[in-house]
Amino acid sequence: MYWTIALIIYVIIAMGMVISLLVNGIKPAKTLAWLLAIFTIPVAGILLYWMIGRNRRKYSWKDIQEDIAINNYLKKIQRNQDSVETLDMDSKGFAKLTRLIEKNNGFKPTKNNDVTILKDGKATFDAIFEALEAADKYIYLLYYIFEEGELADRLIALFKKKVKKGVKVKIIYDGVGSYSLSKKYISKLKSIGVEVYPFLPFKLGRFLASINYRNHRKIIIVDGKVAFTGGINISDKYLKGDLVLGKWHDMHLRLRGASVRELQVVFEIDWFLVSGDNSEFDRELPPLREKVGNQIVQIVYGGPDDYFSPIGQTYFAMINNAKKYIYITNPYIIPGTAILKSLEVAANSGIDVRLLVSANADSVLVNWSVRSYFESFLLAGVKIYLFPEGFLHSKIIVSDDNLVSIGTANMDIRSFEQNYEVNAMVYDSKTALLLKQEFLNEIEHSIPLDYKSFKNRPYIERLKEGFAKIFSPLL
Repeated sequence: MYWTIALIIYVIIAMGMVISLLVNGIKPAKTLAWLLAIFTIPVAGILLYWMIGRNRRKYSWKDIQEDIAINNYLKKIQRNQDSVETLDMDSKGFAKLTRLIEKNNGFKPTKNNDVTILKDGKATFDAIFEALEAADKYIYLLYYIFEEGELADRLIALFKKKVKKGVKVKIIYDGVGSYSLSKKYISKLKSIGVEVYPFLPFKLGRFLASINYRNHRKIIIVDGKVAFTGGINISDKYLKGDLVLGKWHDMHLRLRGASVRELQVVFEIDWFLVSGDNSEFDRELPPLREKVGNQIVQIVYGGPDDYFSPIGQTYFAMINNAKKYIYITNPYIIPGTAILKSLEVAANSGIDVRLLVSANADSVLVNWSVRSYFESFLLAGVKIYLFPEGFLHSKIIVSDDNLVSIGTANMDIRSFEQNYEVNAMVYDSKTALLLKQEFLNEIEHSIPLDYKSFKNRPYIERLKEGFAKIFSPLL
C-alpha cells in the first residue's frame, strides 16, 4: 500500500514537472532531455531537474518589490552616467555590441577610465592592498572563494585598523565557493565591525533550489574611486600554488574612473539581495567628470534571473564581430550550440581563431568535457593550445587589436545561465595589443594540437568525453 501511495505521489510530481517543462521550456532539445530524465531515472531525474533544470526566470527567489527597487536604481544610474556618445562607438565599430550590453544590463560604455592589467597573484594582491590601505570611506568585497590563510589574515588585520578609523567594510562571500570559511573567522569579522553576508548559504528549505546557482563574481570597490575584478579569488594558492596543480596563473583588472560606479552598482544589487538593505539605492549620484584616463570601459553582468544571457550574448557578438582574429584564454570552454557554431563559422570564414586552455585541470570531469569539443573545433580550423605550466585560470578574449573582455565568466553554460558573473569590456587598442602579445607569448610555451593526431586518440578517451558532455550543465 505504501509503495502504491509513493508511486502515485511520484507520478503527480512528475506530471507537474512535465507541464512546467511544456509551458516554460525554451529549447526543444533541452526540454526533451529533461522529459526523458524524469521518466527514465526514478527520483534522481526529478531531483536533478529541481536543482539545475528549472527556469530561474520563472522561479526566482526575488519578489516583485525587489525587482522594482533594482530596476528603479538602474534607471537612476543610467540618468547619471558619463557615457560615450553612440556616434563615437559607431566610428569605432562597436555600436551594436555596446547597445546589446546596454539593452541587457542598462550600462553604457564610459570614458575617462584608467585600466591596469594585473598578471597573477602577487601583482594583483600588491595592488589590492595598496588600494585598501588608502581607503578612507568604504571598502566593498564580493568573492566566490574566500579562503582562510595568510591573505585572509592580512585582510582582517587591515579591516580592523580601517574600521577603527571610520571606514565602512562590507563583504559578500558565496555560500558554496567559500564553504571552508569557518564560523570563527566570520565571527571575528563581525566582532571588529565588518558587515558580512553569505550569498545563498546552505538552507534545508531551499537547498535543492539554490545549490546550483552561485555568485562567481570577484569585486572590490574602494571609496568609489578604485575597483578590481577578474579571475583571482581570495586564496593563498594564487601566491603559493597547490600540491596538485602547481602555480595558478590568472589575470585581474584595476579600474579607475566612471566604470568603478558600474561595478559598485553590481555589488550594491547583490548586497540588497543578501541583506535586504537598499539604503545605497537612495543616495544621490553626482555626475562623474574627473578624467583619470582615456580608456573606454563597459561592465556586463549576468545571472540565472536574466531572461536573456547577457554574457553569453556578449561572447557570441564578439566572435561574430571579429574581422581579423579572436584569441580566447579560458580553462572552461564548454560551449553551447550558439558559441560552438559561431567559433566554427568564424574559423571557416578565415578569421584567426585561437584557444588557449590549461593542460591541467582542477576537475577530471570538466577536463573531459572541455576536450570533447576539440575535434570539432580543429576540423573547422580553430587553433588550440594547451598551457602546460601549473593551472591557467584566466578568462580573457582579445580581438582585432581594439577589444578586450576580462572578468569572471567562463565560456560554458554555467557561466551563461546558472552563475552570477561580471566582465569588463575594454574598447582600447593599447590594452588589446598588450594582451595580444601576452597571448602570443603564452602559446610559444604551449602545446599545439593537430586535428589528425587528436582524431586518433584512444577510444576510451572519446568515451570519457561523451560521458562528461552529459553533465556539462553541472560543471
